[in-house]
Amino acid sequence: MSDWTSLWYVWLILLTVFLLLLCGVSASCIKFCCRKKRLPVETFPRHPCELTVIGFDSDSTAHSTVT
Repeated sequence: MSDWTSLWYVWLILLTVFLLLLCGVSASCIKFCCRKKRLPVETFPRHPCELTVIGFDSDSTAHSTVT
């Protein structure tokens, strides 16, 4: 059976995983702190909209020609 301390590549893999986790946690904390300090910004500015509605009677000539 191998001794765990002599397997240097296992320690290298564990160190790499630990550093990646540490970088991810640090980046998340920094992103959360920066988002908390900034004012909320709307991604799409609101513009007034126009809506046109055209109504047809059942007695209109356009309706009778279509039917």
